[in-house]
Amino acid sequence: MAVKIFSGQASTYLAEKIAHAYGEPLGEVKYQQFSDGEMSPFIMESVRGHDVFIVQSTFAPADNFMELLLMIDAAKRASAENVNVIIPYFGYARQDRKDKPRVSIAAKLIANLLSAAGASRVMTFDLHADQIQGFFDIPVDHLDGNYIFVPYLKSLGLKNIMFASPDVGGIKRARSFAKFFDAELAVCDKYRKEANKVESMRLIGEVEGKDVVLVDDLVDTAGTICKAAALLKEKGARSVRAVCTHPVLSGGAYETIENSVLDEIAVTDTIPLKKNSKKIKVLTVSDLFAKAIRKIHDHESVSSLFIRL
Repeated sequence: MAVKIFSGQASTYLAEKIAHAYGEPLGEVKYQQFSDGEMSPFIMESVRGHDVFIVQSTFAPADNFMELLLMIDAAKRASAENVNVIIPYFGYARQDRKDKPRVSIAAKLIANLLSAAGASRVMTFDLHADQIQGFFDIPVDHLDGNYIFVPYLKSLGLKNIMFASPDVGGIKRARSFAKFFDAELAVCDKYRKEANKVESMRLIGEVEGKDVVLVDDLVDTAGTICKAAALLKEKGARSVRAVCTHPVLSGGAYETIENSVLDEIAVTDTIPLKKNSKKIKVLTVSDLFAKAIRKIHDHESVSSLFIRL
Protein backbone atom coordinates (compact mmCIF):
# COMPACT_ATOMS: atom_id res chain seq x y z
CA MET A 1 0.00 0.00 0.00
CA ALA A 2 1.70 3.17 -1.23
CA VAL A 3 1.54 6.62 0.36
CA LYS A 4 0.10 9.57 -1.54
CA ILE A 5 0.20 13.08 -0.09
CA PHE A 6 -2.21 15.80 -1.23
CA SER A 7 -2.88 19.32 -0.09
CA GLY A 8 -5.67 21.84 0.08
CA GLN A 9 -4.93 25.25 -1.40
CA ALA A 10 -4.38 26.95 1.97
CA SER A 11 -1.49 24.66 3.00
CA THR A 12 0.27 23.88 -0.29
CA TYR A 13 3.36 25.80 0.87
CA LEU A 14 3.72 23.43 3.85
CA ALA A 15 2.55 20.23 2.13
CA GLU A 16 5.28 20.64 -0.50
CA LYS A 17 7.90 20.71 2.26
CA ILE A 18 6.33 17.70 4.01
CA ALA A 19 6.24 15.69 0.77
CA HIS A 20 9.87 16.61 0.03
CA ALA A 21 10.96 15.59 3.55
CA TYR A 22 9.06 12.31 3.14
CA GLY A 23 10.61 11.66 -0.26
CA GLU A 24 7.48 11.58 -2.41
CA PRO A 25 6.07 14.15 -4.84
CA LEU A 26 2.99 16.07 -3.77
CA GLY A 27 -0.09 14.64 -5.48
CA GLU A 28 -1.87 16.74 -8.08
CA VAL A 29 -5.25 18.27 -7.32
CA LYS A 30 -7.21 20.60 -9.58
CA TYR A 31 -9.94 22.94 -8.42
CA GLN A 32 -13.05 24.02 -10.25
CA GLN A 33 -14.88 27.02 -8.87
CA PHE A 34 -18.32 28.10 -9.99
CA SER A 35 -19.16 31.77 -10.43
CA ASP A 36 -21.03 31.82 -7.11
CA GLY A 37 -17.92 30.60 -5.25
CA GLU A 38 -18.89 26.92 -4.95
CA MET A 39 -15.76 24.77 -5.18
CA SER A 40 -15.06 21.29 -6.51
CA PRO A 41 -11.60 19.72 -5.91
CA PHE A 42 -10.58 16.96 -8.34
CA ILE A 43 -7.82 14.46 -7.42
CA MET A 44 -5.88 13.95 -10.65
CA GLU A 45 -4.41 10.49 -9.96
CA SER A 46 -5.65 7.13 -8.79
CA VAL A 47 -5.73 6.59 -5.02
CA ARG A 48 -7.44 3.17 -5.08
CA GLY A 49 -6.02 1.05 -2.25
CA HIS A 50 -3.55 3.78 -1.20
CA ASP A 51 -2.70 5.33 2.16
CA VAL A 52 -3.78 8.93 1.46
CA PHE A 53 -2.65 11.91 3.55
CA ILE A 54 -4.39 15.25 3.01
CA VAL A 55 -2.73 18.37 4.43
CA GLN A 56 -4.88 21.40 5.22
CA SER A 57 -4.92 23.83 8.14
CA THR A 58 -8.39 25.12 8.91
CA PHE A 59 -7.65 28.78 9.60
CA ALA A 60 -10.03 31.43 8.25
CA PRO A 61 -11.84 31.66 5.88
CA ALA A 62 -14.24 28.76 6.43
CA ASP A 63 -13.75 27.75 2.77
CA ASN A 64 -10.49 26.09 3.86
CA PHE A 65 -12.41 23.66 6.03
CA MET A 66 -15.08 23.05 3.40
CA GLU A 67 -12.38 22.30 0.85
CA LEU A 68 -10.82 19.77 3.24
CA LEU A 69 -14.16 17.99 3.69
CA LEU A 70 -14.64 17.79 -0.07
CA MET A 71 -11.14 16.34 -0.55
CA ILE A 72 -11.73 13.70 2.14
CA ASP A 73 -15.00 12.73 0.48
CA ALA A 74 -13.36 12.60 -2.96
CA ALA A 75 -10.54 10.33 -1.72
CA LYS A 76 -12.96 8.05 0.12
CA ARG A 77 -15.24 7.72 -2.94
CA ALA A 78 -12.14 6.98 -5.05
CA SER A 79 -11.53 3.85 -2.91
CA ALA A 80 -8.54 5.06 -0.89
CA GLU A 81 -7.65 2.44 1.71
CA ASN A 82 -7.14 5.07 4.42
CA VAL A 83 -7.82 8.81 4.38
CA ASN A 84 -5.50 10.42 6.93
CA VAL A 85 -6.12 14.09 7.56
CA ILE A 86 -3.21 16.32 8.60
CA ILE A 87 -4.45 19.55 10.19
CA PRO A 88 -1.36 21.49 11.34
CA TYR A 89 -3.58 24.27 12.74
CA PHE A 90 -6.97 23.07 13.98
CA GLY A 91 -9.33 26.03 13.60
CA TYR A 92 -12.25 26.56 15.99
CA ALA A 93 -10.28 24.84 18.77
CA ARG A 94 -10.90 27.82 21.06
CA GLN A 95 -14.61 26.89 21.10
CA ASP A 96 -14.19 23.66 23.06
CA ARG A 97 -16.91 24.03 25.74
CA LYS A 98 -20.09 25.88 26.64
CA ASP A 99 -18.68 28.84 28.56
CA LYS A 100 -21.98 30.71 28.28
CA PRO A 101 -25.58 29.74 27.46
CA ARG A 102 -26.70 29.03 23.88
CA VAL A 103 -23.31 28.73 22.19
CA SER A 104 -21.93 26.05 19.91
CA ILE A 105 -19.12 23.68 20.88
CA ALA A 106 -17.54 24.25 17.49
CA ALA A 107 -14.51 21.98 18.03
CA LYS A 108 -16.82 18.99 18.58
CA LEU A 109 -18.84 19.90 15.47
CA ILE A 110 -15.64 20.03 13.41
CA ALA A 111 -14.65 16.58 14.73
CA ASN A 112 -18.06 15.17 13.76
CA LEU A 113 -17.88 16.62 10.26
CA LEU A 114 -14.39 15.21 9.62
CA SER A 115 -15.57 11.74 10.64
CA ALA A 116 -18.76 12.05 8.58
CA ALA A 117 -16.75 13.05 5.50
CA GLY A 118 -14.79 9.78 5.74
CA ALA A 119 -11.54 10.58 7.57
CA SER A 120 -9.83 7.45 8.93
CA ARG A 121 -7.38 9.30 11.19
CA VAL A 122 -6.54 12.86 12.16
CA MET A 123 -3.06 14.22 12.81
CA THR A 124 -2.81 17.68 14.32
CA PHE A 125 -0.37 19.89 16.20
CA ASP A 126 -0.59 21.74 19.52
CA LEU A 127 -4.34 21.82 20.03
CA HIS A 128 -5.62 24.77 22.04
CA ALA A 129 -7.16 22.26 24.46
CA ASP A 130 -5.92 18.67 24.84
CA GLN A 131 -9.42 17.34 25.51
CA ILE A 132 -10.41 17.98 21.89
CA GLN A 133 -8.77 14.62 21.11
CA GLY A 134 -11.69 13.04 22.95
CA PHE A 135 -14.19 14.70 20.62
CA PHE A 136 -13.20 12.22 17.89
CA ASP A 137 -14.31 8.61 17.45
CA ILE A 138 -11.35 7.93 15.14
CA PRO A 139 -7.61 7.83 16.03
CA VAL A 140 -5.99 11.22 16.68
CA ASP A 141 -2.23 11.83 16.67
CA HIS A 142 -1.66 15.05 18.59
CA LEU A 143 1.91 16.16 17.89
CA ASP A 144 3.65 18.51 20.28
CA GLY A 145 5.36 21.86 19.73
CA ASN A 146 8.01 20.86 22.27
CA TYR A 147 9.69 18.86 19.52
CA ILE A 148 10.25 22.11 17.60
CA PHE A 149 10.81 24.67 20.35
CA VAL A 150 13.04 22.83 22.85
CA PRO A 151 15.98 22.41 20.44
CA TYR A 152 15.59 26.03 19.32
CA LEU A 153 15.60 27.39 22.88
CA LYS A 154 18.64 25.25 23.69
CA SER A 155 20.46 26.75 20.70
CA LEU A 156 19.98 30.28 22.10
CA GLY A 157 22.14 29.50 25.15
CA LEU A 158 20.17 31.72 27.53
CA LYS A 159 21.99 31.85 30.88
CA ASN A 160 19.18 32.89 33.22
CA ILE A 161 16.24 31.35 31.43
CA MET A 162 12.81 31.52 33.02
CA PHE A 163 9.41 30.67 31.60
CA ALA A 164 6.13 32.54 31.87
CA SER A 165 2.54 32.00 30.88
CA PRO A 166 0.68 35.01 29.45
CA ASP A 167 -2.49 33.83 31.23
CA VAL A 168 -3.62 31.39 33.90
CA GLY A 169 -5.01 28.97 31.30
CA GLY A 170 -1.54 28.37 29.84
CA ILE A 171 0.22 27.48 33.11
CA LYS A 172 0.41 23.76 32.33
CA ARG A 173 2.14 24.40 29.00
CA ALA A 174 4.66 26.88 30.47
CA ARG A 175 5.32 24.69 33.52
CA SER A 176 6.32 21.76 31.31
CA PHE A 177 9.04 23.89 29.70
CA ALA A 178 10.19 25.19 33.09
CA LYS A 179 10.44 21.63 34.41
CA PHE A 180 12.47 20.42 31.41
CA PHE A 181 14.93 23.33 31.66
CA ASP A 182 14.96 23.21 35.49
CA ALA A 183 13.89 26.85 35.49
CA GLU A 184 11.45 29.02 37.44
CA LEU A 185 7.92 29.87 36.34
CA ALA A 186 5.98 33.14 36.34
CA VAL A 187 2.35 33.81 35.44
CA CYS A 188 0.70 36.89 33.98
CA ASP A 189 -2.84 36.91 35.35
CA LYS A 190 -5.10 38.77 32.90
CA TYR A 191 -8.66 39.94 33.09
CA ARG A 192 -10.77 40.56 30.00
CA LYS A 193 -14.40 41.56 29.51
CA GLU A 194 -14.58 40.35 25.90
CA ALA A 195 -12.57 38.25 23.42
CA ASN A 196 -9.32 39.79 22.10
CA LYS A 197 -9.41 42.67 24.60
CA VAL A 198 -7.33 42.55 27.80
CA GLU A 199 -8.56 44.91 30.52
CA SER A 200 -5.80 44.41 33.12
CA MET A 201 -2.84 42.17 33.98
CA ARG A 202 -0.68 41.45 37.02
CA LEU A 203 2.47 39.36 37.48
CA ILE A 204 2.86 36.38 39.80
CA GLY A 205 6.57 35.58 40.26
CA GLU A 206 9.97 37.29 40.39
CA VAL A 207 11.65 37.99 37.02
CA GLU A 208 14.40 40.43 37.96
CA GLY A 209 17.49 39.82 35.77
CA LYS A 210 15.94 36.81 34.00
CA ASP A 211 15.78 35.89 30.31
CA VAL A 212 12.05 35.22 30.20
CA VAL A 213 10.35 33.04 27.58
CA LEU A 214 6.59 33.42 27.26
CA VAL A 215 4.87 30.20 26.12
CA ASP A 216 1.53 29.96 24.32
CA ASP A 217 -0.15 27.76 21.72
CA LEU A 218 -1.16 30.60 19.41
CA VAL A 219 -0.86 34.34 18.93
CA ASP A 220 -3.89 36.08 17.44
CA THR A 221 -4.09 39.87 17.87
CA ALA A 222 -0.83 39.73 19.91
CA GLY A 223 -2.35 42.04 22.53
CA THR A 224 -1.99 39.61 25.43
CA ILE A 225 1.54 38.44 24.62
CA CYS A 226 2.84 41.98 24.07
CA LYS A 227 1.15 43.32 27.19
CA ALA A 228 2.67 40.45 29.17
CA ALA A 229 6.11 41.22 27.71
CA ALA A 230 5.80 44.87 28.73
CA LEU A 231 4.83 43.85 32.27
CA LEU A 232 7.80 41.46 32.51
CA LYS A 233 10.20 44.16 31.33
CA GLU A 234 8.69 46.62 33.77
CA LYS A 235 9.35 44.13 36.58
CA GLY A 236 13.04 43.81 35.68
CA ALA A 237 13.36 41.00 33.13
CA ARG A 238 16.65 41.24 31.21
CA SER A 239 15.10 39.97 27.98
CA VAL A 240 11.66 38.77 26.91
CA ARG A 241 10.90 36.49 23.98
CA ALA A 242 7.97 34.22 23.17
CA VAL A 243 7.31 30.83 21.60
CA CYS A 244 3.82 30.55 20.10
CA THR A 245 3.01 27.60 17.87
CA HIS A 246 0.36 29.04 15.58
CA PRO A 247 0.79 32.55 14.08
CA VAL A 248 -2.86 33.49 13.55
CA LEU A 249 -1.81 37.17 13.64
CA SER A 250 -5.05 38.92 12.83
CA GLY A 251 -5.97 42.60 12.89
CA GLY A 252 -3.00 44.82 13.78
CA ALA A 253 -0.93 41.97 15.23
CA TYR A 254 2.17 42.61 13.10
CA GLU A 255 2.34 46.26 14.10
CA THR A 256 1.69 45.38 17.74
CA ILE A 257 4.61 42.94 17.74
CA GLU A 258 6.92 45.36 15.92
CA ASN A 259 6.18 48.08 18.48
CA SER A 260 6.48 45.78 21.49
CA VAL A 261 9.40 45.16 23.87
CA LEU A 262 9.65 41.53 22.70
CA ASP A 263 13.14 40.59 21.55
CA GLU A 264 11.67 37.86 19.36
CA ILE A 265 8.62 35.67 18.88
CA ALA A 266 9.25 32.16 17.53
CA VAL A 267 6.36 30.54 15.66
CA THR A 268 5.89 27.58 13.31
CA ASP A 269 4.72 27.45 9.70
CA THR A 270 1.34 25.83 10.46
CA ILE A 271 -0.14 29.12 9.19
CA PRO A 272 1.66 31.21 6.54
CA LEU A 273 2.77 34.69 7.55
CA LYS A 274 1.00 37.51 5.74
CA LYS A 275 4.18 39.57 5.80
CA ASN A 276 7.72 39.38 7.16
CA SER A 277 8.82 40.86 10.45
CA LYS A 278 12.30 41.12 11.91
CA LYS A 279 10.87 40.09 15.29
CA ILE A 280 9.16 36.91 14.06
CA LYS A 281 11.23 33.72 13.70
CA VAL A 282 9.53 30.90 11.76
CA LEU A 283 10.42 27.26 12.48
CA THR A 284 9.16 24.54 10.14
CA VAL A 285 7.10 21.52 11.18
CA SER A 286 7.59 19.72 7.85
CA ASP A 287 10.21 17.22 9.05
CA LEU A 288 8.10 16.32 12.08
CA PHE A 289 5.00 15.60 9.98
CA ALA A 290 7.03 13.65 7.41
CA LYS A 291 8.38 11.42 10.20
CA ALA A 292 4.87 10.96 11.58
CA ILE A 293 3.52 9.96 8.15
CA ARG A 294 6.23 7.32 7.82
CA LYS A 295 5.52 5.89 11.27
CA ILE A 296 1.77 5.79 10.72
CA HIS A 297 2.16 4.14 7.31
CA ASP A 298 4.56 1.56 8.79
CA HIS A 299 2.20 0.94 11.75
CA GLU A 300 4.82 2.16 14.23
CA SER A 301 4.38 4.16 17.40
CA VAL A 302 4.76 7.95 17.11
CA SER A 303 5.87 8.27 20.75
CA SER A 304 9.49 8.86 19.69
CA LEU A 305 8.32 12.16 18.17
CA PHE A 306 7.57 13.59 21.60
CA ILE A 307 9.96 15.33 23.96
CA ARG A 308 8.66 14.46 27.40
CA LEU A 309 8.79 17.63 29.48
